[in-house]
Amino acid sequence: MIIEDDSDDREIVEEAIKELNISNEIHFFTTCSQAWTYLKTTVQKPFIILCDINLPLQNGLDFKRQIDHDPQLRQKSIPFIFYSTADNKEIVTKAYTEMVVQGFFKKNDSMEEIKKTLEVINEYWKLCQHPNSE
Repeated sequence: MIIEDDSDDREIVEEAIKELNISNEIHFFTTCSQAWTYLKTTVQKPFIILCDINLPLQNGLDFKRQIDHDPQLRQKSIPFIFYSTADNKEIVTKAYTEMVVQGFFKKNDSMEEIKKTLEVINEYWKLCQHPNSE
C-alpha cells in the first residue's frame, strides 16, 4: 500500500518498483480515508504501508495514530513506513515516540536513490520475521 497524493511521486515510485521487479501488487491511495476504508474492508494482508506525511484532509502522522488506536488493524501488524520529503527532526521524533512505526525514509530526487531506498525496504521486510511472515 502506498499513500501518496502527488501524482508525479506515485508515477516515479511505481516505475521504480517495476524496474526493481518487485512482484507485490501495489495499491495506491491519495487520501488516508481511502486507505482506511481499504484496510478495514480488505481480506488481503498488505505487505507494507508506505505513507507520506503531507496529505490532504488528514496527514500521515494522524493516520498512523488512527491505525494504532484500532485493535483490528493493530492485530494485522502491517509494517508502517513513512516515506516523505517532510523529514525534519521534530516530525521524525514524533513518528518514533508517539506511535508505532517501522521506518522513516526521506524521498530522494534521484531515481537511483529512490530505487535503492525501495529495494532496501522491500528486502528487509521480505527477510524480517513479524506476525505476517509466512
